[in-house]
Amino acid sequence: MPRAARVLLPLTLLPVLITACGNEKVVDAPEPRRPAPDRAELQARAEALGLAPELVHVTESRGFTLLRQSVGVYGGDGFSSAYWSRKRDAQILLLVDRGTMTAENCPKQPVGQGAMGPVTCERDGDAWYRTSGGQHEYAVPEKGHAVRIGGDTAKIDRDVLRAAAEAARRPTSAELAFLLPHPRHEGPVKRGDLPSLGDGTPNNDVGPGG
Repeated sequence: MPRAARVLLPLTLLPVLITACGNEKVVDAPEPRRPAPDRAELQARAEALGLAPELVHVTESRGFTLLRQSVGVYGGDGFSSAYWSRKRDAQILLLVDRGTMTAENCPKQPVGQGAMGPVTCERDGDAWYRTSGGQHEYAVPEKGHAVRIGGDTAKIDRDVLRAAAEAARRPTSAELAFLLPHPRHEGPVKRGDLPSLGDGTPNNDVGPGG
């Protein structure tokens, strides 16, 4: 079954949001004015979003900018993000999820977020080059997880994906602080059947009219 990526904004809308961006960089953010949060805080922020901290990755590709709005959960607690190039009008999708990629299961797993059509797999060093329905990607098995980087076959060359896959890595603390938004601190939901006074048991009194 295809795994869905739960992102902050639909990926199809992201190019519209960055038309006013300046020079393209992997992490397009100003220099921090204060030290990055410690790893414990960053881990808590990742877990608050439903992400496994060890699955968060970044990559680099010339002319592509990381879209912070695209950061989200893939599958159970995996990681998803997108990199956009205005010049190419193209997007690179980075997916990290638990499991692995083998000759046996490679054809059974969808390319990207579920491209239609049969999947072809070609071994390329330690990675798999995979194609399906106009999409292609590189899948790199790691210890306990797989890193996948893909895009449109008509807009992104295979060599670009290979280089991005080779560049994929765990982020630094500063990069992680930029990637992960602060969680919203919301209090517990107030129940209308709990009185403000007394022992706190539910108020089941029936008002006028039943």
